[in-house]
Amino acid sequence: MSNEFQWLRPIEGRHGEILTTEALQFVADLEEKFGKRRLSLIRDRVARQEEIDGGAELDFLTATEDLRAGGWKIAPIPADLENRRVEITGPVDRKMMINALNSGADTFMADFEDATSPIWSNLIDGHVNLVDAYRRDLSLDTGEKQYTLDEEIATLIVRPRGWHLPEANLLVDGELVSASLFDFGLYMFHGARAAIEAGTGPYFYLPKLQSHLEARLWNDVFTHAQDRLGIPHGTIKATVLIEHILAVYEMDEILYELREHSSGLNAGRWDYIFSVIKTFRNHADHVLPDRAQVTMTVPFMKAYTELQVATCHRRGAHAMGGMAAFIPNRRMPEVTEEALEKVAADKRREAEMGYDGTWVAHPGLVEVARAEFDRVLDGSPNQVERLRDDVSVGARDLVDTTIENGSITDAGIRTNVSVGIRYLASWLSGVGAAAIDNLMEDAATAEISRSQIWQWVHHAASTDDGVPITAERVRAITDEEMALIENTVGEEDFAAGRFDEARTVFERVALDPDYIDFLTLPAYELL
Repeated sequence: MSNEFQWLRPIEGRHGEILTTEALQFVADLEEKFGKRRLSLIRDRVARQEEIDGGAELDFLTATEDLRAGGWKIAPIPADLENRRVEITGPVDRKMMINALNSGADTFMADFEDATSPIWSNLIDGHVNLVDAYRRDLSLDTGEKQYTLDEEIATLIVRPRGWHLPEANLLVDGELVSASLFDFGLYMFHGARAAIEAGTGPYFYLPKLQSHLEARLWNDVFTHAQDRLGIPHGTIKATVLIEHILAVYEMDEILYELREHSSGLNAGRWDYIFSVIKTFRNHADHVLPDRAQVTMTVPFMKAYTELQVATCHRRGAHAMGGMAAFIPNRRMPEVTEEALEKVAADKRREAEMGYDGTWVAHPGLVEVARAEFDRVLDGSPNQVERLRDDVSVGARDLVDTTIENGSITDAGIRTNVSVGIRYLASWLSGVGAAAIDNLMEDAATAEISRSQIWQWVHHAASTDDGVPITAERVRAITDEEMALIENTVGEEDFAAGRFDEARTVFERVALDPDYIDFLTLPAYELL
């Protein structure tokens, strides 16, 4: 194949090692072969949402009943993915990658998606860092401190961006390429053989899937890429994030489509909550209370996670737990103590449910999480053999959004507004994972913040004091929160911090009459 492609940025420094003609041609070929299918699946998402808006109920697929009843299992898991007790996640920034790889975690998910602002230099620097990591040449000298890799490092897993996103800096035949294929293609072209030579493999996390047909597309991409690069079939392994309510009804089917390339399913809890709000945005009976009240033990979240564990283990796949947002703060010992207690409790719950491992967002949480899984696993690398035959989850259980004593408060509105704007300001400034109020926020948690505001305004909800939540009230609160932010960060940093642009984006995605699917789409236009 020889498709016409055009890179729209100057290629400087080490970026030339990544953006070679051969690598870009490989990406262009992926786009030519799979781009139209991707766009068709995105249109299918729109059509499915219209059905739900019209009253269609969610249920398991009747066409695949025999598949769900079958006794099949996924292909064997590579040795370096058998023990995934603790996975640390983070952006592809050089310093943060070194710290994560050295953290003592079993694996590190290098995230091109929710934890990375897709400024083009962030992305290409990230690919340079991945190659250097496999060469054991990843280091950094800041002038004050030197960072180098330890002898033993975490197994590397890469998360490309989701199917819905374009990459604005590469055109193929005059059209923007898929961000998923761009991230995947560059990594595979430069990193797959390097990974194999380092004794591991090209391992992935796949975000934002909504159906098994989207998993089938990824599987076909994997097969094609392995054939083109001369890599044995099945070398690629991928863990799918179950972070959309439609996907939870197709977990068996998703594992089946990827059965030669699967390494499990992960509970992407924050995106999952976002997806519930988004999917039922026009249904007043699914309005959720303050974000802090939507815990992992409320009915719909408990049903989702129990079904995930049972499904994975029945198919010989790892069930990976999600991210607790609490992080330590060295300057505030009492905050650190509370964070450690809450993370320990969260990981204890996951381990006792049957999960095989979990996520953390900070090196200081690795040992806390490990202790809880060590206690339950008792020397075993995982607990895939624990089948959870006691789990019985029906279609209606997954949409039971009742939360006992749930309420919407003025403080909840203010938190959503403040967190949403501060996160967007960080994202627009090039930082995709931001510590805000002692929680690690990324695009998923910001999506919850703005979607709750949209849902509350759209359905004319009221706070617990009986005051209606209107667009005017939200704008007035936004004025007050912007003043608080400026007072906290200072006039100079506020002026330089893109807070006004962040407010504009936030108000658009939170208050526009027509719901915007992802806040990163209008925000991306400002990068």
